Amino acid sequence: MKPYNIVYSIPWNLFLITLGSVIIAVGIKAVIIPHGMITGGFSGLGLLIYYGSDILTPGIWYLILNIPVFIIGWKFISKRFLYYSLFGAGVLTVFIDLVNFQFDITDPWLAALAGGTLVGAGAGIVFRSLGSGGGNDIISILLNQKFSLRIGTYNFMFNFVLFVGSFGYLDTDIILYSMATSYVASQAIEYCIGLFNQRKMILIISKDPKTIADEILKKMQRGATFLKGRGAYTGEDKEIILTVANPYQIKRIEEIVFNIDADAFMITENTFNVLGRGFSRRKVY
Repeated sequence: MKPYNIVYSIPWNLFLITLGSVIIAVGIKAVIIPHGMITGGFSGLGLLIYYGSDILTPGIWYLILNIPVFIIGWKFISKRFLYYSLFGAGVLTVFIDLVNFQFDITDPWLAALAGGTLVGAGAGIVFRSLGSGGGNDIISILLNQKFSLRIGTYNFMFNFVLFVGSFGYLDTDIILYSMATSYVASQAIEYCIGLFNQRKMILIISKDPKTIADEILKKMQRGATFLKGRGAYTGEDKEIILTVANPYQIKRIEEIVFNIDADAFMITENTFNVLGRGFSRRKVY
């Protein structure tokens, strides 16, 4: 019997999608629309159409724009992803129209910062589920899976094209504020996605690698791998220790290494994500 994994549970995914969609809706209706700005993605495209036509509502326009994208999601990703995304698009559509308050922010730069943070944080929470909020999220996840294109990077590129097309429909100042909002949102998305996945890759070169590796296994409960290397100056064969740890474990590993070998060489690098036993599990959409 396989162990229970909350990442794949229906209640957990519905919770993430709902929470993220509500935060996005608050950012749009309470901050962005009152200042006449647009967001990025399909919600921004829907707002642009709404400002230009003044018919229907931003939520309804968002739902209409989603129809062809859901067909793409059905064909290229999975039915489960599509069902979760339909739920996310429905929740976002409803809450965009239900939210009827606004934050008392008068400075447009502060509004851009607050709106971008809310929309980006909400989208990042949704992305941690096995679904999406619909719209541009589906395309960005597809490109991320097929071509490893970072979600925040794609969203910013799409939004840049959207904002350039907005000239003539919106004031130049509003477009610039909207571009700032989009940039903040893209950074918030990346931060939320990597918040709990950030790990440190450590390479250790020492004259006593076996003792260090044993101590890491014993005290840190972390695996280690010996890589074969050769000193460029001495020509001596060396065993280089490779291990991966959480950020808060770095200082303890330093203590282990340098208490055993004061002349050791330790390299620490950031990793965006680590999949495997003891770390994150691969998500299958």
